[in-house]
Amino acid sequence: MRPAAAGPALKGAVHTISWTTGRLTASRRTPPSFLVVGAQRCGTTSLYRALAQHPLIFKPLLRKGVHYFDTAYDRGPSWYRAHFPLRVSLSHAARRYGHRPQVFESSPYYLFHPLAGPRIAHDLPGAKLIVLVRDPVERAFSAHAHELARGFETETSFARAVELEEERLAGAAEALCAAPHSTNLAHRHHAYLARGRYAEQLARLEPLVGRERILVLDSGRFFTEPEIVYDRVLAFLGLPHLGDPVFERHNARPRPAPMPPELRRELADHFEEQDALLISWLGTDPSWRR
Repeated sequence: MRPAAAGPALKGAVHTISWTTGRLTASRRTPPSFLVVGAQRCGTTSLYRALAQHPLIFKPLLRKGVHYFDTAYDRGPSWYRAHFPLRVSLSHAARRYGHRPQVFESSPYYLFHPLAGPRIAHDLPGAKLIVLVRDPVERAFSAHAHELARGFETETSFARAVELEEERLAGAAEALCAAPHSTNLAHRHHAYLARGRYAEQLARLEPLVGRERILVLDSGRFFTEPEIVYDRVLAFLGLPHLGDPVFERHNARPRPAPMPPELRRELADHFEEQDALLISWLGTDPSWRR
């Protein structure tokens, strides 16, 4: 019987070989024409898996999120291209379906990272961006459970983690900009409220790529009416509806305890102004405000 450790070791070896091969053939690979850029804990994995079922949409070869424009930008464009399919694969699909295929990836830290937007605008001119938004109070609560489970959070109390956020994130964005190839644990893993200020992040992104290249989706509607939202995404991308994807909810995390009602009300008030600004992006009130 193969030792348990052989599984991860073999997987790592396969990834190394794939990346090496990818770099050698980078010039023959196709970079993304669109990105799912966030937000974290808003259904990005579920949308990613639904889109990946479309025969004209090609995902990264090894993993959902490449994280090039946030934490791996120092690896360079050849490393990035190595994650995507060869142009010949897209040519086969184009001949079969009579339509130009598209390539994408999904890295939900892109929306929040201060340098990701400018990097995307520079390196992928013309690329379209998809953003999912969710009740920011629930998003924060979910993110805390997620970071606890992954070991990036040690404060088991959600209320206490929220109290600590301002102190933890003080100067973090500025530090990332001052050292462009650095990472910041608190900025990536402890921004429970900051990541839920969606309108603030969209306002930073809009002048870089233009509003017409950004599609903002309400994840509440995606989970209740997935077919309608999926068709809207295809229209935004200019792709035909081919086949019927299976819609599933992925990456749900159990909560250690319910959120205290008074804390929920306090956080809802905190996000009220930001939530109202989303109306112009969504065309209607966010689902959690109705």
